[in-house]
Amino acid sequence: MPAKPKKAAKKAPAKKAAPKKAAKKAAPKKAAPKKAAKKAAPKKKSARKPNAAFMAPLTPSATLGEVIGAKPVARTEAIKKIWDYIKKNKLQDATNKRNINADSKLKALFDGKSQVSMFDLAKIINKHLK
Repeated sequence: MPAKPKKAAKKAPAKKAAPKKAAKKAAPKKAAPKKAAKKAAPKKKSARKPNAAFMAPLTPSATLGEVIGAKPVARTEAIKKIWDYIKKNKLQDATNKRNINADSKLKALFDGKSQVSMFDLAKIINKHLK
């Protein structure tokens, strides 16, 4: 059976849009006032408390004492003082800043190694703190 061609539906003539009246500009809306009293105010985060284990004063060994001093210091302070010593004496490797070149004092601290990674520094220092 041959398919019969469908007749196209007649389209209604397009209506022209009515001319719009001059729209009044609405006054800009003011932001709604925030509710002053909320039932449950969100809790503020308290200041971060330092871990007591890091802050406990530890006595440095004789080799570490040559670099940072013989007074008992916290682990964090010991690492800061080592970094101050490294920067003061320009012992950070120029090409790879992650490596620390040892001078005579640090070579004894680093177990005879001439160069140590900065990531190993805390582990090495912890061996010398009691």
